[in-house]
Amino acid sequence: MAKLMEGMYIGGGWSSAKHMFKDLNPSDDSLWAEVPDADAGDARRAIEAAQDAFAEWSALPFTRRAQFMLRVAEIFEKRKMEIVEALQGEGGGWFGKGMFETGYVPEIFHAAAASNYAAIGEVLPSEHGKVSMAVRRPMGVVSVISPWNFPVLLTARGLAFPIAAGNTVVLKPSEETPYCGGLLFAEIFEEAGVPEGVLNVVTCSRDRVAEVGDEMIANPLVKGISFTGSTAVGRQIAAKAGAHLKKCCVELGGKDSLIVCEDADMERATAAANFGSFMHQGQICMSVEKVLVHEKIFDAFLKRFVERAAKLTVGDPGKDKGNIIGPLINDKQLAKVREQLEDAIAKGAKVVLGGKITGRFVEPTILTGVTPDMKLYQQETFGPVVPVIPFRSDDEAVTIANDTEYGLASGVMTGDEARGLAIANRLETGNCHINCSSVNDEPHVPFGGFKASGVGKHGGRWSVETFTETRWITMERGGRPFPPMF
Repeated sequence: MAKLMEGMYIGGGWSSAKHMFKDLNPSDDSLWAEVPDADAGDARRAIEAAQDAFAEWSALPFTRRAQFMLRVAEIFEKRKMEIVEALQGEGGGWFGKGMFETGYVPEIFHAAAASNYAAIGEVLPSEHGKVSMAVRRPMGVVSVISPWNFPVLLTARGLAFPIAAGNTVVLKPSEETPYCGGLLFAEIFEEAGVPEGVLNVVTCSRDRVAEVGDEMIANPLVKGISFTGSTAVGRQIAAKAGAHLKKCCVELGGKDSLIVCEDADMERATAAANFGSFMHQGQICMSVEKVLVHEKIFDAFLKRFVERAAKLTVGDPGKDKGNIIGPLINDKQLAKVREQLEDAIAKGAKVVLGGKITGRFVEPTILTGVTPDMKLYQQETFGPVVPVIPFRSDDEAVTIANDTEYGLASGVMTGDEARGLAIANRLETGNCHINCSSVNDEPHVPFGGFKASGVGKHGGRWSVETFTETRWITMERGGRPFPPMF
C-alpha cells in the first residue's frame, strides 16, 4: 500500500498542501507515496518559521546543538533497515547501496557535532596593541536543495553542518525522492526533539520546482543556499544567488576518469573500474565515466573488466537483494543514456559488454573505440555505460582526463605512488584518489569540484566556513590615539 504523507514540516508542525503529487517506484512505476505539492507561499512560510527560530537556536550553547546532532544520529541508526527499504522502493537503489548510505549518514551528524568543538576564529596580531579577533558566526536561514541519487546521504551532508553551526534550514528534496531526501528528516528531527523551526521541509512536484526554488533563493530572509544536483540547474541557482549577493555552495556533475597505468595491480584496478562505473547504475556525480588504460595492458585489463562487470545482476532491487543494477531514476535519464549509447555506436564505437535496455533497466555496458566527437565522451552520462580508452603516456592520460568542462573527481591506479601523485597534481579535479576509485567520500573532508563541477566545499570545517560569516572584532587597550585635531 502506498504511503500517504502527513504533510510538509513547517515551524515544528505538519502542514497539509492544497495539492498532492505521486511519488513512483522507478522499477515498475507503482505508486510508492502521495506527497504534498507545495507552492511559493508554503516555501515562504517555511522560511519565516526558520527565521523565527534562528535567534534562539544560534544562541544555544554549542554543546546543546552538538547533543541534538548526536540524537539525530542515534535515530537514523535505529531506523536503518526501514530506511534501506525506502531507498529501494522510492529511489530504485540496490540493497548494498542502501546499507552503505544508512551507515554513512549517522557519521555525518557525528562529524557535525564534533565540528562544534573546533576553533571558530583566530586572534590576530595588532600594530596598535588591540585585541584583534577574526570570528565566525552563523548566517541565518539556509536553503538546502538536495538530489535524488543518494537522497539521505546528500541531504544530511547539505544540512548537518550548517544546523550544528547555529543556522536554521529550509529543505526542498528532489521530487523523485521527497520522502528519503526530505520528510524522513522531518520525522527524525521531530523525534529527536530539535526545536521548532530549526528544520523545515517543503516538498513539491516538478511542475512547481521553479516557483518554490525561486522563493528559496530570492527571499531576503535566506542568507545562503546549498545545492547538490546537475550542472545545468546549478548554473541557474548560482546565477540567481549571485544576483542577490548570497553565499552559494553548489556541488554538480562530473565526467570523471580512472587512469590505469601499466604498473597497476590488475585485480585492484578492475575492481575500482567496476565499482566506480556501475555502483548505483552509475548515478553518482563521482562515477567513473572514462576508464583510461595504458596501451601495454589494454587488452588484458579489458578482458578482466568485462568478466567482472558481466557478473553484476540486473533487476528490481526491492524484489531481490541480489539485484545490484537497478533502474534508472526516470524516463528522462533513460533517454539521455540511450541517446549517448546510440550516438557512440553510430559513430563507430564497439559494445564489448551489455548494451541492452529493458524498461528503465540498462545492462552494465562497456565500449571501446569512443572518440571525442561522441556525446558519450563529452557529456555526463549518469548511467551504467562506460568507455575504455587507451593511452600511451602519462601526459596523454592527463590530457584526456582534463578534456572536459567538468572537474569533480578522479582516480589513478599505479604501483608507483610518486608517479600517481605527480599525475594527481596535474588533474583538474577537486578530488583525486591514488589506487582507488573516483567514488570516495568521508564526512569530515573537503568535498567539491572545479570548473563546471561546482563552487564551494562540503564536509567538516569547510562546511562550517561555507555556512558561517567571518567578522573582525577588536577591543581597544589604549594603544591607538586619534589625531589631535579630532
